[in-house]
Amino acid sequence: MKGFFKYLLASILGVIIAIFLFFFIMMGIIGAAISKQDQVVKIEKNTILHVTLDQTITDRSNKNPMESFDFSTFKPVAQLGLNDILENIKKAKTDENIAGIYLDLDIIPAGIATIEEIRNALLDFKASGKFIISYADSYTQPSYYIASVSDKVYLNPEGMMMFVGLRAELMFFKEALEKLGVEMQIIRHGKFKSAVEPFMYTKMSDENREQTMTYIGAIWNKMLTGISESRNISVDDLNKIANNLLLKNAESAVELKFVDGLKYKDEILDELMTLTEKKDIDKITTIDLAKYTKVPRKDRKALEKDKIAVVYASGTVMMGEGAEGT
Repeated sequence: MKGFFKYLLASILGVIIAIFLFFFIMMGIIGAAISKQDQVVKIEKNTILHVTLDQTITDRSNKNPMESFDFSTFKPVAQLGLNDILENIKKAKTDENIAGIYLDLDIIPAGIATIEEIRNALLDFKASGKFIISYADSYTQPSYYIASVSDKVYLNPEGMMMFVGLRAELMFFKEALEKLGVEMQIIRHGKFKSAVEPFMYTKMSDENREQTMTYIGAIWNKMLTGISESRNISVDDLNKIANNLLLKNAESAVELKFVDGLKYKDEILDELMTLTEKKDIDKITTIDLAKYTKVPRKDRKALEKDKIAVVYASGTVMMGEGAEGT
């Protein structure tokens, strides 16, 4: 019996030691990956800033390395916030090593305010005289709105575009709640306070319809004006195209002047090779936004003289003592 307990305790001790060793090895691997992520990056002349916006764009980049660490690959996942995206585009404008921007677009998981900020930053970048080339297998309305600032907009010959206008959809729960025997106690002030209407009505009120049409119309007109100025298509023609669903396929996108040509990815690389004066596609140098964040700005010291603190806050504003957002 003594021998049994001796071997049992030895086995338990061995498991504990193994767990501790595994833990320290894991922390070493993660630490090495994170420290590598923080290393300063240098780029060569005629580098292209490769912009993809397929990750969720928050207002501010997350500085917690563990929160964005992918344990399946043991690598940090680069998820940039709007602040870093705008900073990178601004930095690229005056970076003598950046030849231009390649917009590699598709679906952009971001709101229209974020889209507008990025588009404005790209318009400012164009003042440098550097090129912007855009390409996509398919364009959504937000991605095309950004792409329209480009010197050249290209689409995959087998691709498609969406240009149908904006819409709003609301769900109403009044009848469902009645069937469940749930009675809502609602307090509101003013007819335009529509947040509670799904629990009161079975359809939109006139006031809610009016305010919804107003803000959607304002957003749509802003998009049309921007596209019109960049692509030299009148706002009336753009509305006609959307209302009549004239943008049916890749060929119609060229005919209606939405894109400058239909090309496959290798043809885009050929054009980038020419723009950067390279003799071989393999010699094209690109850098993505996440990596470009680690390229220091040459005017950083001048920026450090005066600082303005920006406090980011997201979440619901709550009433009462101890209420807080995230």
